[in-house]
Amino acid sequence: MRYVSTRGGNPVTLDEALVSGIAADGGLFLPDNLPSIAWREFGAAKDIRETAELFLQPFFSGSSLENDLPGIIRETFNFPIPVTALPVPGGRCSLLELFHGPTAAFKDIGAQFLAACLSRLEGDTEHPLTILVATSGDTGGAVAAAFDERPGIRVVVLFPNGRVSERQAHQLTCWSDNVLSLAVKGSFDDCQAIAKEAMANEALSARHRFSSANSINIGRLLPQAIYYAHASLQHFLEYEREPSFIIPTGNLGNAFACFLAREVGLPIGEIILATNANCLVSDFLGGSDWEPRASIQTLASAMDVGNPSNMERLRYLGGESAELQSKVRAVSVTDEQITGQIAQNFKEFGFATCPHTATATHAWRMLDASEREGKDWILVGTAHAAKFEQIVEPIIGTRVPVPPELAAILSRPQRFEVIDATIDAMENALEVRFGT
Repeated sequence: MRYVSTRGGNPVTLDEALVSGIAADGGLFLPDNLPSIAWREFGAAKDIRETAELFLQPFFSGSSLENDLPGIIRETFNFPIPVTALPVPGGRCSLLELFHGPTAAFKDIGAQFLAACLSRLEGDTEHPLTILVATSGDTGGAVAAAFDERPGIRVVVLFPNGRVSERQAHQLTCWSDNVLSLAVKGSFDDCQAIAKEAMANEALSARHRFSSANSINIGRLLPQAIYYAHASLQHFLEYEREPSFIIPTGNLGNAFACFLAREVGLPIGEIILATNANCLVSDFLGGSDWEPRASIQTLASAMDVGNPSNMERLRYLGGESAELQSKVRAVSVTDEQITGQIAQNFKEFGFATCPHTATATHAWRMLDASEREGKDWILVGTAHAAKFEQIVEPIIGTRVPVPPELAAILSRPQRFEVIDATIDAMENALEVRFGT
């Protein structure tokens, strides 16, 4: 299997794509030819790890990691990923719970997988790899946790100062000496622009050996496709019906992973993207031009993205607006609607949902009754409500219990620096901490 840039350029191996993170021309890596996998080939898979191995084998063909794949999968899928039936009148609807990992967000799966891959490929303590990660809240914590104290790899976390929840900020800033946490005076888009500019700077990138752990890295996307593959397979085998998914999305990595799973051949029906008030994706799929804009701050802060990187992959595989509209839909959800959904979910389902998951429940409830009840739906729960207790608890009128893994992280001391939204400020902080 070879990997090509969405903007052209020469094909590279999976190993090269994982280490570089982004293509030399600024594009994002995808397989040169998607494998076609008949869902019946997964009939013998007893659990998600076996599904992962069958799904990922063609993507790892020819990689130096091919024989390590079972071990990488064991390291990654080491916590439960349940699909919980929701008590709804009419139809069939479930919640795919992706928040049971160490940092209580779906990003744990991709981050753990990428860390397992890069620690095998790299680990050079004399010339360490530097992972740059721009985060709107959850990615940075998951990546920092995954790479914390791994030899030969260091991490630079860029997050928007004052635009993440207190518990998210704690998860971004409580790690060991190989993790540098930088609070950027700006938005997530400013953080992402710094990371992309740094990686495109050949001299700077060569000096620090930059790579990425954002969803622009193919090593984040591939494992995320697994839970869509497994959930759809289990559902199809039980009910003989393709489930449709509603996915909260910001930078479009998680949503694209579901799209990728369907393109490969998994039994997945409709895909609906639930965004917050940053409505670029829904506008585009509604027929508007793709015109990136400044992000606005919302209750669903991890989705506050004004220029989603993975739209480049989605357009590459799915076509432009008119063609893409037949393959995926999008719904924009306001803060007022998110607040209403958190209250309604708690009343009807009996548990608290985070603001991001609430965008998915709103999109589901807004479907026409015939579609809502006539298809099988899996809504995606992307983060634990305890990460957003300052938003959720006043709405539901009770405390949200903190998972033990999250409580352990919140007990650690914080350490971070506030910097201007410039590559020079990031470079200075990097060299003060790590040297050249």
